[in-house]
Amino acid sequence: MIESIGTLLMLILLQAVLGFDNLLYISLESRRAPLEKQKMVRTVGIGLAIFLRIGLLFLLQFIIGMLKEPWFSLGFSNYFEGDFNGHSLIVLFGGIFILWTAINEIWHMMVFDPAEELNKKPSNPLKIIGLIVFMNLLFSFDSILGAMALTDEFWIMATAIVVSGILMIWLADGVSKFLQKNRMYEVLGLFVLLVVGIMLLTEGGELAKIKVFNQDIKAMNTGTFYFVIAILILIDIVQGKYQKNLLKNRKTN
Repeated sequence: MIESIGTLLMLILLQAVLGFDNLLYISLESRRAPLEKQKMVRTVGIGLAIFLRIGLLFLLQFIIGMLKEPWFSLGFSNYFEGDFNGHSLIVLFGGIFILWTAINEIWHMMVFDPAEELNKKPSNPLKIIGLIVFMNLLFSFDSILGAMALTDEFWIMATAIVVSGILMIWLADGVSKFLQKNRMYEVLGLFVLLVVGIMLLTEGGELAKIKVFNQDIKAMNTGTFYFVIAILILIDIVQGKYQKNLLKNRKTN
């Protein structure tokens, strides 16, 4: 029993750590909804995702072997080659989607038009809920596989998913409120998502044994990922402080 509790706590921690990028995506995506429905969108989206993740967990126990078996291969002389399976395709697709989302939003910020922003209609809440559920499942794929490597007890894995989901609902409101009050940090959040997308692409590339110009694609190390995130945060803090000092000097002069 003690061993089971220890495994459960470890899985909850694993879900929490791996769910950071998911939480950030949910917080940013939910802000597209009408203001009065944003909390509902986050709660319903994550709530539905919890049930679907449990279903995914149940399904993966039966098809895990199928997902890891090669599906097809691609090769173009010495320029590109890879052996793709279900797992690698899911991770690669998730990386591409996250990259597209981040780049699209960053571009939108670069060509930002206040007048256009005021006239812009909020997105359909159902569409946003669908995106949150979809991305939640994509993000959870690796964490579920990690959980299956730690234990074969279904109830432990399911409990970890439920607990981490409840924590995510609770934290999502706080993150969203913070971003609402501090719009400048949206840029930081989007660049974090950009790095997440790159990390997923490299992970998928390694899973698919992709070679580009005879060079193997290697997954981004987790330590490297958090180091890059730390640097981004540090740059943002220094830049913010520097801008405040500049504004202060202009006012005094």
